[in-house]
Amino acid sequence: MSEPGAPAAGDKAPRLQLFAIFAFGACGSFSGETGVTVRCSSETKEISAIFVQFGYPFRLYQIPFEMPDCEEESETRTLHLIGDFSAPAEFFVTLGVFCFLYAMAALVLYLRFHSLYSENKKLPFADFCVTVCFAFFWLVAAAAWGKGLTDVKAATRPASLIAAMGVCQGQEVVCNAGATPAMGLANISVLFGFINFLLWAGNCWFVLKETSWHAPAAPRDSAAEQGAIDKQ
Repeated sequence: MSEPGAPAAGDKAPRLQLFAIFAFGACGSFSGETGVTVRCSSETKEISAIFVQFGYPFRLYQIPFEMPDCEEESETRTLHLIGDFSAPAEFFVTLGVFCFLYAMAALVLYLRFHSLYSENKKLPFADFCVTVCFAFFWLVAAAAWGKGLTDVKAATRPASLIAAMGVCQGQEVVCNAGATPAMGLANISVLFGFINFLLWAGNCWFVLKETSWHAPAAPRDSAAEQGAIDKQ
């Protein structure tokens, strides 16, 4: 709870910090694994298992894996995953970190310097503008990262690896899907992104009540009531 006289938004700041941590933590700490198995000939029992690990910041084109050649020399070739989805992921994580820091600073301002906050008319207005911007950025970041995550799933599924491996096009070569990436934590990060948007959008109302746009409403109502009493 905030101190008496502190803005109501002070009660919401810890919640904003917590959900910002959940959002950028789930995205920034994600790692997954995909893979395929390759049998160079249906007559041989030797199977080559390929495992590829990937994660934040999702620059997949920098992640190598070895493809068996299935020739007599049995040499391997180095291939890379396809795609670069670092832009939406890094924007999402960076936004979460900045929102956490801003919510922490705002909480200190609300609780320790609430008299200064209420007396200075520019601070509530600046706080409202920043809150609106963060709400808008959360919507953009969550939508962009959601689309980026969909592309990451398509690029890292075993079927995509099989399609990119030329050895799997051979007539006697048998390629099967291996480990399927578990994307649960990444899906949760997108969910927390939209939750952060709702929280920051709802917090706009509490910050707006501290600005001069909302404050003059009370004196006008009081004056109208006083006029009605005088007429009686």
